[in-house]
This record gives sequence, structure tokens and C-alpha cells, in this order.
Amino acid sequence: MSNSQQVITDKSGGRLYKRLLGYVLPHWRAFIFSTVALVIVAGTETGFAALMKPIMDGSFVDRDPEIIQWTPIALIALFLVRGIAAFTAGYWMSWVARKVIKKLRMQMFQQLLSLPVTFYDTTPSGTLLSKLIYDVEQVAQATTDVITILIRDSFTVLGLLAWMFYLDWLLATILLVGTPVIAQLIHYINKRFRRYSGRIQESMGDVTHIAEEAIEGQRVVKTFGGQEYEAQRFELANELNRKLNMKLAVTNVASVPVVQFIAAVASAAVIFVAIQNEDLSVGSFVSFVAAMMLLLAPMKRLTKIAANLQRGIAAADSIFSFIDKPAERDEGEQQLEECHGAVSYENVHFSYDEAKGDVLNAINFTVQPGKSIAFVGRSGSGKSTLVSLLPRFYDVSEGKILLDGTDIREIPLQQLRDQIALVTQHITLFNDTIANNIAYGRLKGASRDAIIAAARAAHAMEFIEDLPDGLDTMVGENGVLLSGGQRQRLAIARALLKDCPVLILDEATSALDTHSERHIQEALEGLMENRTTLVIAHRLSTIEKADQIVVMEKGAIVEVGDHKQLLEADGYYAALYKMQFHD
Repeated sequence: MSNSQQVITDKSGGRLYKRLLGYVLPHWRAFIFSTVALVIVAGTETGFAALMKPIMDGSFVDRDPEIIQWTPIALIALFLVRGIAAFTAGYWMSWVARKVIKKLRMQMFQQLLSLPVTFYDTTPSGTLLSKLIYDVEQVAQATTDVITILIRDSFTVLGLLAWMFYLDWLLATILLVGTPVIAQLIHYINKRFRRYSGRIQESMGDVTHIAEEAIEGQRVVKTFGGQEYEAQRFELANELNRKLNMKLAVTNVASVPVVQFIAAVASAAVIFVAIQNEDLSVGSFVSFVAAMMLLLAPMKRLTKIAANLQRGIAAADSIFSFIDKPAERDEGEQQLEECHGAVSYENVHFSYDEAKGDVLNAINFTVQPGKSIAFVGRSGSGKSTLVSLLPRFYDVSEGKILLDGTDIREIPLQQLRDQIALVTQHITLFNDTIANNIAYGRLKGASRDAIIAAARAAHAMEFIEDLPDGLDTMVGENGVLLSGGQRQRLAIARALLKDCPVLILDEATSALDTHSERHIQEALEGLMENRTTLVIAHRLSTIEKADQIVVMEKGAIVEVGDHKQLLEADGYYAALYKMQFHD
């Protein structure tokens, strides 16, 4: 049994629904208004059945002129009231539904922004998008559509039954004989709906995830001929989703005629007994039959409500499980009066998964304020992981990292990250203007002159000035309208604008051509003055001027020194250097 199914099995559907209704309560006035309107709509159903008695007895049997005169007016008035009430109920229920959806989506999006990096390492983005889009819509049906049917049709059934008992209690009792059978059937349907609804939610996440991967990686797919492979993956997930939905549909479609058949048998018995009763007037019989026929539609809807209700509960479980996940740990209370940028790693160990062992082992080094330290080593040696610990994208497993002598876990997360600028080889740009991408987030208030200065220092103005809209040019999704080198320079401009005491450069010049790299290197050297800088670069020529070079191998530090010292030592660094410049 999958995790989500286990959760749904263990948790009370009623408790989930109660929590869900908590999102409706802030809009209780609109909810009550629509509820009253729904009760009025239900009342008009009973009113129509009741109107059949005077229409038949007074108009067709007794030919009473007074009744003949007012019954058409009563019929028009009845449906006028029904129409107004139905519109009122529908509008305000929809209003409440969209408010609930808006609040849930906002909570989920805020949760997305607050979850730790480790969560994203193990959760496909397609699954998260499915929760944000598909699951929330299912919840809306559970909170409003289901409530609408429950209120309107429950009152309709009660009103019609009351009228039927008033007309003839024996006939009404006969009709109710099938009720226990119908109740048991609905209970079975509920269990089946809930089981398949949970599985459908999971399969939708798989469909979204595979589609998203194919879209984002479409160039790799085309280049390496992965179309057939991706199509097969999608077909498997799509087919599973179809099968699960068909199982749900079979249950849904089969339940209705079964319930209707049971009701029809009871109705046939009612008609048979009614014919034998000589005291029952034509009007009473027609009114009773009208009520009985009107009873079928709400009973059918109440039977079908199980599908939406259980889908909503399954979706609510998925959403609340996500909302309840712990956010990034932010327990720091030590305020930094002024950050100078002294960084120290003391016996730091780190593992992504304890079962797979440490990725970093006993890391020790200190960088004085304003100095630079470079990390070199083969791919997979732990360089990027090491610098990711400083802004607390991950927390150390053992040891501690100090900033100006303070354990970074004791500093509030936002304040810690305010001291750090980051440029990596994986550039993230937003579908916005160049100016807004440079002055992003907390830099939003930066002046136009400051943005231009940062772009110029990053040698980005060279291409920005050639664009039709300059700084106001839209960059497209993740900067797709720009070259790799241009995106890299915008990321560097963003870091320049932030103007922090600590700078992390993880392959910051990797996407630049030789000409651009020389200019950017000059800009970065100017930026690195009086700032503590942690540099990762595969091209050793870019880190020769670092104050300190740390050589890493398999998650451990194997050499430390400056460029000249390490070459003279003729160890790991010298071997890497000779490998790159053997010509």
C-alpha cells in the first residue's frame, strides 16, 4: 500500500473534511446566504409536488373556478422564486469555492518557498505542480459542490418524504423499505471511491512529472533520440491514470442504475397499493407520484456525491500532508550587528543520506575577512556541497560553520543569507525584464543608476544596449532568449548589486567565451576586493590569484596552500594543473 493510501486509510475522512471546512468559515455570511437559498430551492420541489393536489382535484375533478384561477399564478411564482434562489445559491457557493482555492493555493505556494532544499532533491516538480493545480480543484468540489448537493438535495428529500407521509403514511413507508439497502450500497461505494481517488492523485503527479521533464529537456530528447523512450514512459503513466479513472467511473456509473432500480421496485409497490386504496383522491395520488418522481433525481445526486466527496478528501489529505511538512529550520536569534565576513569550517561532516555515508569528511579551514579561497578537485569531490552549507541550503551533520565567530545555525536564516551573494553555473532567470532580474527580490528597490552600474561592471551593458528595449527587455522563461554567456553576466550583475561581505562563485565564468571571461574576471577581481570569496572553478587559470587554494578529493581536504606553494609541493594540485596545461 502506498504512503498516500495508508494516510487516507488511517486518517478519519471526517477530520480531514472538518479541517477543510475551516477554510469556508471565514466566509460564513456568504455561506449562510447560499445555504438559505438552497433550502428555498429544496422547498420549491416539495411545493411543486403539493401544488399537484389542488391542480388535479380542484381544476380537473371539481372544476373549482377559484382554484383554476390561482394555480397558474402560483406555479409561475413558485418557479420565479426557485430561479432567484438557485442563482443566489450558485453564485455565492462559487464565490466561496474560489476563495477557498485561492487561500489553499497561496498557502501551498508559501510552503513551496519555505521548504528545505532536501525536499526538492527527492520530490519531482511535476508532483508538486499536480498538487497545486489538480488537487486543489478536487478540494473545491468537496467544499462547495458537495455541500450544495448535500444541503439542497437532503432538504428536498426530507421535504418530499414529509409531504408523502402527510398524504399517505402507508405508501411512504413502503417506499422507504429500500432505504437500508441503498445506505449499505452507498457505504461500499464510498470505500471504493476513496481507495481509487488516492491512487489517481498519485498517477496525475507521475503524468505531470514526466511531461515536465520532456518539456524542459526537449533539446536533449531530440539530440539523443529519446522521443520513443519518453513516449513509452508517458504512455505507461497515462495508461495507469486511465485505468484508475475507469475503475472510478465504473463504480460511479454502476451505482446510479442500481440505486434507481431499487427505488423503482419500491415505487412499483407503492403504485400497486395506491390503486387498491379507494379513499385516496386523484389529486393526492398524482401529488404522491409527483413527489416520488421528484425524489429520484436528488437521491441519484446524493448517491453520486460519494465520488466528488472521496476525491475531495483524498485531495485534501494530499494537500494537508504537504502543508504540514516542516519548513526550513530557522531557530537562530543571534543578530549580526555588522558582518565582516570571517568564515570558518570546524570539523564539518555532511551526508545526504546516512546509509550512503559522508559526502564531506572532517573539513577544516578559515578565511579571513576580505580574503579569497578557492576549491579545486575532480567532479564529485564535494566542492559545491561544501559551499552550499554556508547559506544553509543544507545543515551540517557534524561540526559547525562560523561567520564572524558565530555558529550560522544561531543566525536568523534571512539575515545570514543577506550577507551572501551567490553565482553558480546553473543560472536562474525569471520571465521578466533584464532590470528586474538584476534587481531581484530584496534588491527590488535599487535605483536605475545602481542597476546600470552593476550591469556595466559585469560587462552586461555591452549586449543590453544592443537590445531593442535595453534593460526593459523580457528575457523569456529562464532567460531562453539570451545566450549562456549573457545569462551568466546577468547573474554576476545581480551579485554585484547585492554588494555583500561574502561572495560564493561556483563556476561563475563557466558559460563565457575567452574574450568575455577575461573582462568578467577583471570585474570579479574588483568585486572580490575587501570581500570574503569562496570560489569553485574547474579551469585552474581562473583561481591562480586566490589567497588560499583548497584541493579536495572524495569529500576530504588533501592539500592547502597558494598557487605557487602547491605547484612546488608537486602533489594533487600540481597533477591537476599539468593535466590542464600539458601542451
